[in-house]
Amino acid sequence: MKFKALFSIALLFISSCAFAADKLPHVVILATGGTIAGSAPSNTQTTGYKAGAIGVDALIQAVPELSKIARVDGEQIANVGSNNLTSDIILKLSQRVNELLARDDVDGVVITHGTDTLDETPYFLNLTVKSNKPVVFTGAMRPATAISADGPMNLLQAVTVAADPDAKGRGVMVVFNDRIGAARYMTKTNATTIDTFKAPEQGYLGVIVGGEPHFETRVEKIHTLGSVFDVRNVKALPKVVIIYGYQDDPEYMYDAAIEHHADGIIYAGMGAGSVSKRSEAGIKKAEKAGIIVVRASRTGAGIVSPDSDQPGLVSDSLNPAKARILLMTALTETRNPQLIQRYFQTY
Repeated sequence: MKFKALFSIALLFISSCAFAADKLPHVVILATGGTIAGSAPSNTQTTGYKAGAIGVDALIQAVPELSKIARVDGEQIANVGSNNLTSDIILKLSQRVNELLARDDVDGVVITHGTDTLDETPYFLNLTVKSNKPVVFTGAMRPATAISADGPMNLLQAVTVAADPDAKGRGVMVVFNDRIGAARYMTKTNATTIDTFKAPEQGYLGVIVGGEPHFETRVEKIHTLGSVFDVRNVKALPKVVIIYGYQDDPEYMYDAAIEHHADGIIYAGMGAGSVSKRSEAGIKKAEKAGIIVVRASRTGAGIVSPDSDQPGLVSDSLNPAKARILLMTALTETRNPQLIQRYFQTY
């Protein structure tokens, strides 16, 4: 009798644990590679490593604490450094996120991503995800093999945010080094340090303290469910290039864009997007060829506002990389310059 009683108690305990696990939020981790999946011969090597050497299953197994936060599944979308991500890959990523979030059994998505272009892909998903469920990007500045690798904690915190009901409706987020940032504003500010991701002008959505997200604010710019953009059935994204402005910048860069049939050009201008005489001639030539040109600022912060003395549309507060993402996305909907300019003011 005593054995039967103990056996019954054990079964009840196992059942209750399984029930508790079933009640945890379901978060899917989509891996694209990057430093968080990087490997180096030495545990002190933090440069010159191979990005994207480790698969998503190994990333999850390295953080067993995830099982206390959520029911976690992993999928490998790509496994490259983010400098080698393409518009085809980020389009595939957006479409997969939309598929997952349309399911009733998925509560949120976390995306591991290289840091070099971690200000670009999150903003693309911010414009194209059709759900208010949390989408959270994270990565690392030190490879997985390094002493004090930052990837495991960043991944744990990203899943924690994605599993938090209060994270809904805040747009796509970037979680890095205890900070919760909006995809619209977060950008890489240092080539090597772990506190590189910041929103210098606008600040953060919140912070993570003691394993708990603390949200402080929301983004007023339109995103996700409020966005007019829908790329779920788009086969390929328009071609948009960035041309950098500097002293003696040549006009022939615009000739190259025209020759290669670019759909749009972002001009990374000096100061508040100011244009040299050579670039002005190039921009006018590109516009005559039917290319949409948007002026941004190479300074990293501030607003580029309309100026009747300068050619092209303006990027508002988007840096050149983010402006490229918005123009590329806008061109899937329209080629009307007035409407595209309105998008830059509202997204």
